[in-house]
Amino acid sequence: MKTLETERLILRPFEETDFEAVHAYASAAENIQYMVWGPNDESQTKAFISQAIAQAKENPCSNYQFAVVLKSNRRLIGACNLAISSNDEAEIGWILHRDYWKQGFGTEMGKRILEFGFSELGLHRITAHCDAENYGSYRVMERIGMRREGCFLEARPANKYSDKKYGDEYSYAILKDEWEVLQDSLL
Repeated sequence: MKTLETERLILRPFEETDFEAVHAYASAAENIQYMVWGPNDESQTKAFISQAIAQAKENPCSNYQFAVVLKSNRRLIGACNLAISSNDEAEIGWILHRDYWKQGFGTEMGKRILEFGFSELGLHRITAHCDAENYGSYRVMERIGMRREGCFLEARPANKYSDKKYGDEYSYAILKDEWEVLQDSLL
């Protein structure tokens, strides 16, 4: 699996030595409040890293799990992925340690993952989903050019701080043609 770069970030395959940094975000309740998994115990974090390492060795790879690392100090601050669901479609997702929220890192890695999917993998359509209360995540989806396709009522477990059993889910997508128009407008 290849390594991707942005202005401030390195998106690289996971390594066994990433445990401490991954567990720092994967075990923090505030960090994972909108995720359908977590908070992780140590064995769950170790299992995730082992699975991500194994998937990176698959050829062809169908689930690209990237560790997100700051170029400035080589600190691992989160993760992002692109999971291919068919020959020409994939779903993307991300998580950042809360200390790195609201600094543009989500948008930066989201743009790079779209570029990777469309330019390097030749995908036609990329989707993303999030809890309807996860403003930060759906704003990243909008900033990278994705459009909201729907809201699915009670489609996922409610966020970790909710008294409700189920939560609503937003679905976003972008087509390669739409992404190319956005790239042309940036030139």
